[in-house]
Amino acid sequence: PERSNFDLVGIDNHRAGYILTEHLIQTGAKRIIFAMRNNPASTVQARITGYRAALHALQGGTCGVTVSGDFEDPKYVQKMIDKEKPDAVVCANDVTAARLMQTLVSLGIRISADIKMTGVDDVSYAKYLPTPLTTIRQDCTEIGAAAMSVMLDRLKRPDQSVRDVLIRTELVIRASTMDPATN
Repeated sequence: PERSNFDLVGIDNHRAGYILTEHLIQTGAKRIIFAMRNNPASTVQARITGYRAALHALQGGTCGVTVSGDFEDPKYVQKMIDKEKPDAVVCANDVTAARLMQTLVSLGIRISADIKMTGVDDVSYAKYLPTPLTTIRQDCTEIGAAAMSVMLDRLKRPDQSVRDVLIRTELVIRASTMDPATN
């Protein structure tokens, strides 16, 4: 919770969680869960906060459900589906989405028809998953260039205030959140 003495270059993770959840709500999703690995990073915690803020603002006070576990284990995933009955999932990142998607497909659950899914990162394989993944694109080249610029500036002026530099993101909509009739 306390700010470190280091400059930060990245994306607005709170906003990313909000945008993904808002998009799912706009597609008609009602029971949206947030899926993550155990012991998530602070960036994932910020995405959860954004997810919850969107649910609260757009679904009248709903606080949301977060799940973590082995998304490659069909028994675990089936139990999660039976308990939570989600119609959509915001995944902490594309890796989590890919693992969960593979397991859902193996269980006969249709992505977008039965459960809509999103991720964060827009990794190179996101568009090649069994159902191409809707995700938040982080421009890694831009993040790297900004980090280098901030670091060089810090070397020139080591006493300047610590900074947070947020790089823009883009929602990339693919088949995992589209109406199956339009896919």
